[in-house]
Amino acid sequence: MSKRRGEKRHILVVSQYFYPESFRINDMASEWVRRGYKVTVLTGIPNYPMGKYYDGYDCKHRIREKWNGVNIIRIPLIARGNSSNRLINAVGMTANYFSFVLSGRKWVSSKEAQNLKADLVFTFEVSPMTQALVGVWYRKRYHVPHYLYVTDLWPENVESVTGIHSKLIINPIQWMVDYIYRNTDWIFTCSKSFIPRIIGRGISGKVVEYWPQYAEEFYKPMKPIGNLLPQDGIFNLVFAGSVGYAQGLEILVRGAEMLKTDGIRVRFNIIGDGRYLAKLQESIKVGKVENYFNFISRKPAEEISRYLAFADVLLITLSKNDVFAITLPAKVQSCFACGKPIIVSADGEVQNVVKEAKAGLCSDAEDLVGFVKNIKAMIGLSQEQREEMGNNALNHAITYFNKKKQMDRLDEVFKKVGTF
Repeated sequence: MSKRRGEKRHILVVSQYFYPESFRINDMASEWVRRGYKVTVLTGIPNYPMGKYYDGYDCKHRIREKWNGVNIIRIPLIARGNSSNRLINAVGMTANYFSFVLSGRKWVSSKEAQNLKADLVFTFEVSPMTQALVGVWYRKRYHVPHYLYVTDLWPENVESVTGIHSKLIINPIQWMVDYIYRNTDWIFTCSKSFIPRIIGRGISGKVVEYWPQYAEEFYKPMKPIGNLLPQDGIFNLVFAGSVGYAQGLEILVRGAEMLKTDGIRVRFNIIGDGRYLAKLQESIKVGKVENYFNFISRKPAEEISRYLAFADVLLITLSKNDVFAITLPAKVQSCFACGKPIIVSADGEVQNVVKEAKAGLCSDAEDLVGFVKNIKAMIGLSQEQREEMGNNALNHAITYFNKKKQMDRLDEVFKKVGTF
């Protein structure tokens, strides 16, 4: 399936999540099309983050689409579901993960897959890692190179998030991860801290590379227009993204309670939805800090910069977790690109990047005292001092999270790497 030198190729992207779900792979696939590649995405039925199929999508409708020049193949999967019971949620997510894999296994052997004639397969791995099995199976059956982008580290992620350490469960995941890595020609990671973990599994460091995510062009500094957020002189802190358990958003409630006691008024603007939303809102009610919060429903990624324009400060929060400490979430690049100062409540990699850029103030995950101290400190800064932090963030994004540079690097690797 080799091409003539310099000729662009057909990329099969395996990603359980894709448009209209909001993930960076949407932009990557569109950019590949702009660069002359033919791109096909194998994905599921959109249901993230709320756990139910998007309107107009199910196992029979819109299973073949074209978007931004990308051919989309949607295979059946069970929606994640959304319950206040974490055990039920775990069962729903497990069913969601494995239904995609089973459908993917069947698809790889299908006539459609045989006729696709992709020249390479690229797996975009945000949890679950199980989806990468589909990319591996395509590689083995059709003898094309497989590239893997790791943004969530398994089995570490499973152990940390679920608290499960039983060898009966973890060992099979270990074997699966080893199998995927051994059958991948090049591994990209979103975090430098992932590299020694992957190499430690017996993978050559020559095929493992740090490839930080970039922010799409629509994340950019903007002037506030209209009244998307209240403009009443109250200090606006904005969190935009998935409202899940991993985000550690309970610290906002406890922080609001402390600030209320101290007679300091701020507003936490939450843009998005997710599994933790109802519980967060109930906690706010119990804490009697409703007037410290403003909730805005999930918005298309293309609109987020318009809302962030009204922010005095952006928030990046994560729960205390060994894996989260070595992870660099995609929202870091988005926040940087918008040129706003940032308050971080997270450990490790996120702190390192924000401190290196001099883009904001940081405290450890779930450190309530440090978090509130940083809010007070940020309020106490002059507008010029906050603008300097925002400019530092923007300059760091331009220098280190540059889209053209990152996508050019993928072109280089695609040209030189292949096992068949």
